[in-house]
Amino acid sequence: MWSSEELDLDAYLARIGYAGGLAPTEETLRGVHRAHVLAIAFENLDVALGRTPALDVKGLQDKLVRRRRGGYCYEQNSLLAAALERLGFDVAARGARNRTRGDVLTPVTHAVLVVGAGGRSWLADAGFGHQGPLEPVPLDATGEVRQGPWTYALGREDGGLHVLRVLRGDEGWRDLYAFGPQATYPVDFMLMNHYSATHPRSHFTGQIVVQRVAEGERVALVRDELTRVRPPWTADRRTAAPGGLIALLGSEFGIELSEADGAELVRTYCAGV
Repeated sequence: MWSSEELDLDAYLARIGYAGGLAPTEETLRGVHRAHVLAIAFENLDVALGRTPALDVKGLQDKLVRRRRGGYCYEQNSLLAAALERLGFDVAARGARNRTRGDVLTPVTHAVLVVGAGGRSWLADAGFGHQGPLEPVPLDATGEVRQGPWTYALGREDGGLHVLRVLRGDEGWRDLYAFGPQATYPVDFMLMNHYSATHPRSHFTGQIVVQRVAEGERVALVRDELTRVRPPWTADRRTAAPGGLIALLGSEFGIELSEADGAELVRTYCAGV
């Protein structure tokens, strides 16, 4: 389903710095997921430049692996799905509704994976930016799921919904997104990708969004606000100057753009994106 035969697995594993076992076990799933999240930044820079990101495996390899760029959920989780499928895992997908914007009913635009390993089903998601999980979360989890200094939980609601939640320090538990049992396929990713990359109401059009996860901090750049979050969920914010954008992308997120793309992004950024 995920065109894993087209994936250069060795190049992908080198990109994420994973050197562990390759058998389709729970340990491998955890290791590959964690390595992917820590190595590849979340970013919408192609969308900010007026482009719709490609989701085919060869295109993803060129961008996220060879050119060491990042991507948003459809790119990240399509690449992760191809790698896990190539390793022998059973990989399915689900569509999710973002809940980080309070009580607003959002469309199903987030894409996540459900992976079988060790006799259990796991939520795998390398594409939710700085708030997302470091490691997969078991769908049958009944309490807190600690991932280093970060804490998650999976709630359950009517209709078979699973709700991923994060513990944000003094703010308490916050819903991240909800997803149901209905299967989603790569062709559905294409439709969601088109909306997210082109619709004027999309969160990803009209602004720069770049984020990364590390063991002890999470960093996000949205428009011109740089936020650094440290455990238990303490946020420091500052304004990023347009003139330092390209250097900031490299130092904070490990992203290097071509000279032409960098110049165009700065022009767009200075114009108010």
